[in-house]
Amino acid sequence: MVGVRSLGMSDVAAHAGVSHQTVSRVINGRPNVAAATRKKVLEAIAELGYRPNSAARALVTGSSRTLGLAIANISQYGPAQTMLGLERAAREAGYFLTVSVLDDDTAGDMIEAVERLATQSVDAIVALSTYEGAVRALPDVSPRVPMIAVQAEDGGQDSAVWVDQEAGAALATRHLLELGHRTVHHLRGPANALEADARERRWRLELEAAGAVVPRVLHGDWWPPTGYLAGRELIARRRGGEVVTAVFAANDQMALGLLRAFAEAGIRVPDDISVVGFDDVPEAAYYAPPLTTVRQDFAELGRRVIQVALARIGGTSVQPEPVQPTLLVRSTTAPPPRVKASGRRQQG
Repeated sequence: MVGVRSLGMSDVAAHAGVSHQTVSRVINGRPNVAAATRKKVLEAIAELGYRPNSAARALVTGSSRTLGLAIANISQYGPAQTMLGLERAAREAGYFLTVSVLDDDTAGDMIEAVERLATQSVDAIVALSTYEGAVRALPDVSPRVPMIAVQAEDGGQDSAVWVDQEAGAALATRHLLELGHRTVHHLRGPANALEADARERRWRLELEAAGAVVPRVLHGDWWPPTGYLAGRELIARRRGGEVVTAVFAANDQMALGLLRAFAEAGIRVPDDISVVGFDDVPEAAYYAPPLTTVRQDFAELGRRVIQVALARIGGTSVQPEPVQPTLLVRSTTAPPPRVKASGRRQQG
């Protein structure tokens, strides 16, 4: 039986009426191709159903056009959205993304994931972790290809990209203080999460700078049930005489738990207590009431990571500025009751 010859770039070139080299430049994402010619080649590829042989292309060019991603906690909103932003940005740049998911966010698991990716002929590796153990392991890893760290803050590493977590916490805290709240309570994330550390640190600094009392921190784990329990604790504090009129939750899911606890207790948001979250999950605009929150631009984060990766692959270096978050004011924040009643900022 005679086998069917597989399609090659020469077939695409003949169909498009261009040279073999032009087809190669289009497939490999080279910029020196006229737009009309590129369109003609892409149409020929689609009509013929041609699929480039990535292994053969890697042997010829020395590039697999593949980036590796080591990541943990993809069930959480931030890591999942970062992964999606990276995949989209990589695709737009003509790269594939291969993912190694850590079983746990520890130093050992991060090192194993990076080393596993390094055996897959990737052009660069992106290591995403905001937990202390895994982040501390990165300087000890040498994968022989460029490695870019996506992290919670500036850890002093080269080729690191991050969202400015402290700036986001400042936006949330200042918003509540400027509404007239005497202080702001804080529900933080897990103890080993660097993002949670950065948000708590800036919340504390903003209160101290304003001369406000710094209340005892509430502890959560990023999920709604711990937000609910924190809400019950705040209700108990109110009943014990503590002034609680504003809460900054370190993420939207814990803020959802707060809202549920307050609603069950007959505490009105924002009339009695204001709440600010962090992340701007898609459901935040549909919470009851719609949640005021700090938005992280994960698409922009992905673009900046790919920008750094491509620069490193090309033998150059670029260090973009951290991605700046924005505050989205919705319906869960308002002046505290006495301010609204008197029209004056509360005193002492």
